[in-house]
Amino acid sequence: MLSITTLPRAPKETKKDGFIPAVYYGSKTKSTSIFINAIEFKKILSSAGESSSIVLNTEGGNENAMIQTVQLDPVKNTPIHADFYVIEKGQKVHVKTPIVFIGESQAVKEGGVLVKVLHELSVEADPTKLPHEFTVDISKLVTKDDVIKVGDIQLPSGVELYHLTPEDVIVSIAEAVEEVEAPIEAPDLSAIEVEAKGKVADDETEEKTADSK
Repeated sequence: MLSITTLPRAPKETKKDGFIPAVYYGSKTKSTSIFINAIEFKKILSSAGESSSIVLNTEGGNENAMIQTVQLDPVKNTPIHADFYVIEKGQKVHVKTPIVFIGESQAVKEGGVLVKVLHELSVEADPTKLPHEFTVDISKLVTKDDVIKVGDIQLPSGVELYHLTPEDVIVSIAEAVEEVEAPIEAPDLSAIEVEAKGKVADDETEEKTADSK
């Protein structure tokens, strides 16, 4: 479990000391505004992601929490605000944990197309037992008929699937479809010629009408 140093909500000058604003709350915890150490928080995001549980070191004591939302700077892409949800003791949570694909598929080497059906697994568990990612080795996909299902992933003890079944497909192989370019039709020259003749005839008719007047 990871920990983050916090400070009580303070004036904006606190940001200059390397802290960013945040808030934590829960079903039995009132919403409390704080500042968190920016460097510590960035390390947690890069190493553990948003599905891992953390400990907030607050004035009122340590709070077990999970990252609820993170607001990023649109230019620098760095965290500028975070929300934390406090977890009660014994409470299970369900999260969407990312899937990381590794290895090389022989089926892909032979011309198949890798089809990633799922990019994350929805699971439920005690926050302390949640992995921050699941690894799927696509080297098991040897032929175009091979698939990797949710049931092929060994879940850690205490972690259960949430709204998923072992038969749900994670990744499969599809046959490559060769694109056929539509033939370019040659222009109908006879139609152009007839149209041109028609225009000449119209011009001659107009001239005769003018002379008769």
